[in-house]
Amino acid sequence: MATMVTFHAHPDDECITCGGVMRKAYEDGHRVVLVVATKGELGEVPESLDEPLWQLRVRETHASAEILGAARVEFLGYTDSGMMGDSSNQTPGNFWTASIEEAAQRLAAILAEENADVLTIYDDHGTYGHPDHIQVHRVGKRAAEIAGTPRVYQQTANRTVAQAAENPPPVVMDPNFGSPAEKITAAVDVTKFAYAKRQAMRAHASQISEDSYFLGMPDEVFEVAFGTEWFIRDGQGPGITETDLMEGLDV
Repeated sequence: MATMVTFHAHPDDECITCGGVMRKAYEDGHRVVLVVATKGELGEVPESLDEPLWQLRVRETHASAEILGAARVEFLGYTDSGMMGDSSNQTPGNFWTASIEEAAQRLAAILAEENADVLTIYDDHGTYGHPDHIQVHRVGKRAAEIAGTPRVYQQTANRTVAQAAENPPPVVMDPNFGSPAEKITAAVDVTKFAYAKRQAMRAHASQISEDSYFLGMPDEVFEVAFGTEWFIRDGQGPGITETDLMEGLDV
């Protein structure tokens, strides 16, 4: 059995960006560990919520992780930094202003404890420029160096495919969204796991409503839109050279 550690910025990021590869690794007999940098303190607050938002979001993360097959869930202990340019970017204790070395040591300790074979992070601009996502890239790369984790995959979006889709959401049309197809080195078909991925999204009901972009579309459209997960791995390419992040690792 090999181990995948998947590192994310906020609760719900895991199911949107890596839910398919998580569930695939689990069903293929591997160990899956979810690490989240923050507890998503600055997310949407549901009406009549009678507890701090982060407590609800932690429960939602555990529910999502169970659906996706994660055997362990850890939070690094930083707070949500908000969108780029918000005053919350400078709040003490947030992830964006954290020491990369200190945060990397926290993550590296988990990687070493798990003897991780694979680590997923984000691309160098966090797919769409969110400060916490950019920090996941920086911290994740450094943590893998410290722990000696052999495979590091940078999750991204295929800008070329997304912008050619019918009625893409506005964020997709940003010229800095995702990565062009020629930069992507791994494409994993997760159509088989689309149902689990969507159920994991539903576990994050405080942030992903039934009429959201993610859940409002018919199942067959969802499978097309979210049925492939895209990654960049240094040293691979040009073009798609991998279709399974755990390929060649013992079960």
